[in-house]
Amino acid sequence: MMDGAVPPIDLRYYYEDADRHGNVRRYFRQRIAGTKKYRKVRIRAEPGTEEFHRQFGAALKGARTYSASPSTAGVQKTVVNSLRWLVERYYASGAFKGLEGSTRDVRRRLLDNLCLEPRIEGQPELLGTLPYNIPAEKIEVLRDRKAEKTEAANGRLKALRALFTFAVSDKSIPMKRNPAKEVGYLKSKKKGGFHTWSTEEVAIYLDRHGPGTKARLALGVILLSGQRRSDVVLFGKQHLREARFMPENLQAFHSGRWIAFTQHKNRNKSPVTLTIPVLPELEHLLAEGPTGALSFLETQFGKPFTANGFGNWFRRRCNEAGLPHCSAHGLRKAGATIAADNGATAQNSWQSSAGRP
Repeated sequence: MMDGAVPPIDLRYYYEDADRHGNVRRYFRQRIAGTKKYRKVRIRAEPGTEEFHRQFGAALKGARTYSASPSTAGVQKTVVNSLRWLVERYYASGAFKGLEGSTRDVRRRLLDNLCLEPRIEGQPELLGTLPYNIPAEKIEVLRDRKAEKTEAANGRLKALRALFTFAVSDKSIPMKRNPAKEVGYLKSKKKGGFHTWSTEEVAIYLDRHGPGTKARLALGVILLSGQRRSDVVLFGKQHLREARFMPENLQAFHSGRWIAFTQHKNRNKSPVTLTIPVLPELEHLLAEGPTGALSFLETQFGKPFTANGFGNWFRRRCNEAGLPHCSAHGLRKAGATIAADNGATAQNSWQSSAGRP
């Protein structure tokens, strides 16, 4: 066992990145008081090992470089059949590599943090060193460690479900059932989710952001397309289709242009292709601009927004209009409500998995 004087790991100071070959590099990283700079110390041992804990503890005490002691020279390997061992097997699997990049990042962070978590608060033994075949009642305990934040608790459980689903499917791993599926998700503490815009709030926003502004165009694209922000930020001229190139039944429904695209969500797993009409109001906004070269909505640097970047930018426009509770998420909900109030039905939208109506 390790020297009890070594401080327990503080996950706030743990950081990972990958080099150009995909090799994961691990660091102790701590902001230098009074500056915006960080002190970084490379950790060369595998997470979940005693050597990793020793190096991290040394960095926390102020060591600037890694120095192997004679008794701990050489990096200890991950213990076979430990939770960390299973997690590393999962990372190398097709099931994990086939996930969306953002999903992989979130899941890796959740599972790595779990492995680095002490089995007992203040003790050196980490969860990653324990056997991977965790019973359902213990998984429930791990979930409830995050119970103060429902989304974090459910995110941890979801990651464990995926991990054990992989283990059950891998014939080389002696696991016949998924214990995490026997544990339920916690009920959300949020009441009603994101705030849904009212027609009055839409009017207030439009009054603040006049014609010809990117802020007004952004609201129109979301409201009049009804799509997620991850799709809206990608919409551009390349997605537009003239009515004469559309099937006759769609031409009869809408004589103007259409937007044809594959939804960003689950695009690599179970892609969904949508064809939606460009309503006259949206045509007017696109003509009014400003629109970018590759996407209708661009950053100040002429680049397409990321979904999160756009969400943050749009929220600032809401704040400028005196609408601090409004967001892109809530605007999409309002679009569906307004459409329903104006007679929209399931037959008014056209969807296929291969571009056909």
